[in-house]
Amino acid sequence: MERLEVQISWSTPRSAFICPSVFGCRGAGREEKWLAHTEFYVRETRVLMLRRLTLTTRNGALPTGGSQAWASWPLVVNSARTAAAAVVSLIVARLFRLPEAYWAPITTLVITQSSLGAALSVSCERFMGTVLGAAVGAIVASSFGPNMLIFGVGVFILGLLSAAANSNRNAFRFAGVTLAIVQLVPRVGSPWRIALHRFAEVCIGLVVALILSVVWPEQQEVR
Repeated sequence: MERLEVQISWSTPRSAFICPSVFGCRGAGREEKWLAHTEFYVRETRVLMLRRLTLTTRNGALPTGGSQAWASWPLVVNSARTAAAAVVSLIVARLFRLPEAYWAPITTLVITQSSLGAALSVSCERFMGTVLGAAVGAIVASSFGPNMLIFGVGVFILGLLSAAANSNRNAFRFAGVTLAIVQLVPRVGSPWRIALHRFAEVCIGLVVALILSVVWPEQQEVR
């Protein structure tokens, strides 16, 4: 804070302050009165900045207390938590030699942004949607290929199946995404094998996210 005070007192030009003539500073004591008014405004500026910095720190916008405070700062901790989960899920998916291992960290990133209760709910919906989308996608892709009309029919069927399974719209959304990936993205290989890979990648991401939610819960950020 000493450095900040020095910058205020020495770097602020005289023209930034009110002209001495406004205060009737004419004659022999004009310079002394001008300096007195200048010191007054510098002192008030310091007080206001200190108050603002104190309020910002108390509200949690700035960490205090050195490196230990940074380690407990919710924003930093949650960022490290999410990054670790994404890397772990990618490593596990690559250990299983899955062709599109990036779907595992994508799933983990979606799930880890929630608390444990919310993560369980989202995981169940994503699992249900992935199962339905992979099954329907494998059937239509092996029978009709990347046909646009059949794709639309498949999305409609997924909506009916999601409603029959008492799932909300999240499951329907995930099922539609899986159907599009399995049926429309051109690949070499059996559609059933592609659907199985997609299912395995999503499951790895879900498991890693749920384990992380238990072992390393999300911290609430102070706003």
